[in-house]
Amino acid sequence: MSAPHARLITLTAAERRRLTLLAYSHTAGYQQVIRARIVCDAARGDSNAAIARRHDITVDTVRRWRGRFADEGLAGLADRPRPGRPTRFTPVQVAEVKALACQLPAETGAPLSKWRCPDLAAEVVDRGITASISASTVRRILARDTLKPWQHQSWIFIRDPDFAAKASRVLDLYARTYQGIPLGPDEYVISSDEKTSIQARCRCHPTLPPGPARTMRVNHEYQRQGALAYLAAYDVHQAQVFSHRSAKTGILPFMTLAEQVMTREPYASAKRVFWVVDNGSSHRGQAAVDRLTARFPNAVMVHTPIHASWTNQIEIYFSIIQRKVLTPNDFTSLDQVEDRLTAFEQRYNATARPFRWKFTPADLEDLIARIERHEQKELNLQQPAGCDHQPAAHALAA
Repeated sequence: MSAPHARLITLTAAERRRLTLLAYSHTAGYQQVIRARIVCDAARGDSNAAIARRHDITVDTVRRWRGRFADEGLAGLADRPRPGRPTRFTPVQVAEVKALACQLPAETGAPLSKWRCPDLAAEVVDRGITASISASTVRRILARDTLKPWQHQSWIFIRDPDFAAKASRVLDLYARTYQGIPLGPDEYVISSDEKTSIQARCRCHPTLPPGPARTMRVNHEYQRQGALAYLAAYDVHQAQVFSHRSAKTGILPFMTLAEQVMTREPYASAKRVFWVVDNGSSHRGQAAVDRLTARFPNAVMVHTPIHASWTNQIEIYFSIIQRKVLTPNDFTSLDQVEDRLTAFEQRYNATARPFRWKFTPADLEDLIARIERHEQKELNLQQPAGCDHQPAAHALAA
């Protein structure tokens, strides 16, 4: 019986260009590269045996992909669908696993704060949903719907009845607008707050610097050398920081910071200087507004909504301080803490640019609309059928 003849391969210009790119690709899969090389060699008229020797593969492999390309073209080089192993779990069982993962453990009677895959696998077996299931199988089932019950995210509900009006006023100032009128060149916006209880933790053993295959090592034991409060004022549009250190917070330290800022140029001769502050005890309410205005007539205090410190840009600067200056905390004294803060502040002022604040009044309107829809949905779930819906407990005015 005569040996089968090798299939004749003829390439178009487009096929040759595509196969050549694939044959010399460094990112494509190995199997795809080998198949492309087989076809390119076959198009040159090489025999199956010669191609097999060149690429260290079997003649049957060369014959298979040569034949598939001759019959189907480029589409023939792709893997064909495979049935795979039969599914062990029914769609109902998979749905029950997902439903269990979407419940709080306390609602099911499990003494856990959140689900993990081994806990879910054990609970599924205990409930008789299936005789056995592994934690990795549970993880694959949850991954199909991007369910991650082992993670959690904190949030705080809006309680300020004037949230929309207060937040809009702050966001307008960041966009250099106040009460619908653009700010002039002699008007400034200051964001201010306190970072409390910055400790000086003197480690019992020296901190070791990084080395080959070793990260920085900080001793766990420490002795407290006291704590201080770091009060800072940040010029939103000039990216300049002014600060004051004190043993504790209060009206006097805050007014000292205000004195430090308002007695220097360009703020001393400015038309208006807006101070964006939260509702902390040292600058809370109308009394704080009157106190600041009485001392500096060109100062205008603007409060953020209650529990909305994320609208205060100074918090971004504080997060930078925490990451770059205070972590890990290894200071021999409070003087060293103050020196580090002062040096970083000078470095920051020399190179900083204003923050790219992206949350606009339009985004605020979308947020409020989502909250109102959420409240209405909760009311619909709580109200018995046939009852009239009551208005939300804290509707937000636009």
